[in-house]
Amino acid sequence: MNLFLKAPRVGVTGLIVAVTALATPLASLAAQTDYYNTDAGRPVRIEDAYAIERRAVELQMAPFRLERVRGGAYRWGLEPELAVGLFPRTQVEIGFPLAHVEGLAGRRQTALAGIDASVLYNLNTETRLPALAIVADVLLPVGAMAPGKAYPSFKAIATKTFSSARVHVNGQVTIGDAPAVSTGSNNTAPTAQLSRWLVGVAVDRTLPLRSLLLTAELVISQPLDSTEPTAWDVAGGARYQLSPRLAVDGGGGYRLTGADGGWFLTAGAAVSLGLPWSPRR
Repeated sequence: MNLFLKAPRVGVTGLIVAVTALATPLASLAAQTDYYNTDAGRPVRIEDAYAIERRAVELQMAPFRLERVRGGAYRWGLEPELAVGLFPRTQVEIGFPLAHVEGLAGRRQTALAGIDASVLYNLNTETRLPALAIVADVLLPVGAMAPGKAYPSFKAIATKTFSSARVHVNGQVTIGDAPAVSTGSNNTAPTAQLSRWLVGVAVDRTLPLRSLLLTAELVISQPLDSTEPTAWDVAGGARYQLSPRLAVDGGGGYRLTGADGGWFLTAGAAVSLGLPWSPRR
């Protein structure tokens, strides 16, 4: 799950570059279609029901999110992630969100906002029935801007392909109450993207000859704080296969209702690294 963040320090960037350089010779040809498989936050929140190939590795180069909420406050999001196709139809993912908030009472704060670990299991491939998947996720209380306890989430995903487009439906619940916020603090970033429940639908269309995917979504969510109003978000974006191993994405959207109404932008890239003998899905 994406959290609002600021760009990481040079050490994190250097580590990403080093890992990419070492693993590049192992890249899988299957990565040429990485633009087709959508992930949460790249570029929209709704994802498809498929995992990456078994023994494949995907390095998400710090998906970025910028949001301006009512009142003029800005939030930044940056979450480097590593995904591994550990077993058939099974994807294990770990992310390190770095959070940054500014503009609230003239204060600024930047810190690690937890460690996000998840497992996605694809139940079936598409036939006349949609492809289905389940996801278990936990945000761990690690870092100065992390919540004070772990927040587990569970998600169900369905994907159905039609002649003109694909349709994805996601439903997610998070277990836990809203964390207390210190008086005078502006550390609202850690749980800004956590929701007590979330339901969303996305429609995407691929242009294979251009290695391009266009997508749009509608998401309804209830914040962890049950006293806050339900939020309605609309967003859209695109993913493009820049090279056989590198896919880039970008998008934007608007929160129509909710306590933190405003606009947001997203951008990111992913490098697909195929380990030896990696079979296709």
